[in-house]
Amino acid sequence: MRRAWWLWAISVAVYAFLYVPLTIVVIFSFNDSRLNAEWVGFTFNWYHLLFRDEEMLRAAANSLFIALTASAVATVLGTMAGIAMHRYKPKLLPFMVLTPVAMPEILLGVSLLIFFVQVLNLSLGLVSVIVAHITFCIGFVAIIVRARLAGMDDSIFEAARDLGATPWQTFKRVTLPLIMPGVIAGALMAFTLSIDDFVITFFTAGVGVSTLPLQIYSMIKIAVTPEVNAVSTLLMLLTLGMITLAGRIAPDALRGKG
Repeated sequence: MRRAWWLWAISVAVYAFLYVPLTIVVIFSFNDSRLNAEWVGFTFNWYHLLFRDEEMLRAAANSLFIALTASAVATVLGTMAGIAMHRYKPKLLPFMVLTPVAMPEILLGVSLLIFFVQVLNLSLGLVSVIVAHITFCIGFVAIIVRARLAGMDDSIFEAARDLGATPWQTFKRVTLPLIMPGVIAGALMAFTLSIDDFVITFFTAGVGVSTLPLQIYSMIKIAVTPEVNAVSTLLMLLTLGMITLAGRIAPDALRGKG
């Protein structure tokens, strides 16, 4: 009993360390004080101000466009990579696909910056950000799709081929419907990772391109007003909602179980 009590105490302390700051951010987004140093009263004014802020709306539009484009491309490429890793088990492909997942974001951001500027001579902007986001999102989609395939009986696909189905017909009518929950979960995960990424976006965005994380960063350098809390709350709700939806669609794939 004593051992179980200590485990519960440690667990509560860890979760409190993680979630109490987030709760404070949400609560103070309704604070009727610009200084945000103490609680004055309840108000929705900061949310009204947020939706009238042209710079914030422009940054939100950029984030949505980048996330939708990057997640769409990463889902297609990641699904292909996941199927290839499961079916053909190549030696080099897992290293190429999964390295961006394991690599520290700051290292990946600097590497992509050097690649875009010095190798491709590409002007940094929306295109460079989208390519960078696709690069690190592919691995997450591939992991989820491969985990989904790992729990399936390969005899299903062999039976389709024995019945005369071509490889494309097998993929279209058998493989894709079976892995679709994993594909959707991978797309939602890629969208979530893309829309709230800061480090890689910071290195690859260039001048004049702003996203929600970059806009929030520029605002907190001056002062942490309740407007910052409000946009952080909305971004947090969007992220948690997408992750929860992905977990409900493909719980086994997200846990890495077959």
